[in-house]
Amino acid sequence: MNWRAFICGLSGPALTSSEADFLAAARPAGIILFARNVQNPEQVRQLIDAARDAAGGPMLIMVDQEGGRVQRLTAPHWPRYPAARAFSRLPEAADAARLCARMMAHDLHALGFNTTAAPVLDVPVPGADNIIGDRAYGEDVETVGALGGAVAEGLLAGGILPVMKHIPGHGRAMADSHLALPVVHTPLEELRASDFAPFRALRHLPMAMTAHVVFTAVDASAPVTVSAKAIAEVIRGFIGFDGLLMSDDLSMRALSGSLEERTRGSFSAGCDLALHCNGKMEEMAAVAAASPPLAGVALRRFEAALAQLKEPQPFSREQAEAARTEALAASA
Repeated sequence: MNWRAFICGLSGPALTSSEADFLAAARPAGIILFARNVQNPEQVRQLIDAARDAAGGPMLIMVDQEGGRVQRLTAPHWPRYPAARAFSRLPEAADAARLCARMMAHDLHALGFNTTAAPVLDVPVPGADNIIGDRAYGEDVETVGALGGAVAEGLLAGGILPVMKHIPGHGRAMADSHLALPVVHTPLEELRASDFAPFRALRHLPMAMTAHVVFTAVDASAPVTVSAKAIAEVIRGFIGFDGLLMSDDLSMRALSGSLEERTRGSFSAGCDLALHCNGKMEEMAAVAAASPPLAGVALRRFEAALAQLKEPQPFSREQAEAARTEALAASA
């Protein structure tokens, strides 16, 4: 299969003929769905099947499904899941987080997904922008690492690949990178001990998504997504992550330049995949044109990630429902 090294969104609840043609010609390594693509279970299954058939082979079928504020599959067809922070308030926090993730994986696997953009491993600090907030499992390295690891275990046990984000850390950002470029001036040793630490602890996970954040102690000239220095020295170096690295959404306002420039910049910096989410065909075509074939070490990492997909293991739905209910109560 000759993939191109990007992931794209789709415009709506059904695959259009132009999208089918695009997927067949561009062969993206994956697609990502959002609320605009979701109506009911049968419709989602049909959309995923159509996209996979058009692309002509195995690919990442991805969704942003964290729980709390970031949940694309919602009532009445799917359960409401608690925000990450709720688990830290429970006596058996890791078990509850793992059970809820396993149940969420069950939801996703039944629809044809194989990947979700979770866990969030950011460590927020007082005064930071609320874009992370309760999406973080806690405000200390140990809690974030332990609960993020439990969630990853639950997802993998349910046949869903986790994507840890936002590497090497978005929790200290004083701006929402969807809207502006966050710049962090914290000394490197402090970053290593806090922001970078949960990612280092879970560096064995198969995939990660970059942070559109400038760390002046690492590279004052560019956000991580387009910084060869940050990716080489921090993500691949200090953190030691050798899995599949995708950019965060290239259409976010933290980045500058045309979409072609952003895409080329992410690959030049060391990303394996470019992520583009809004489903606008003109933008998707620009990203595709600037994305290389998936080859070499990037292809090795992609295939290694897919190789971690296993058939879902049995779990107790009753226990998972109890954990979900308890965590929702704790988040109220």
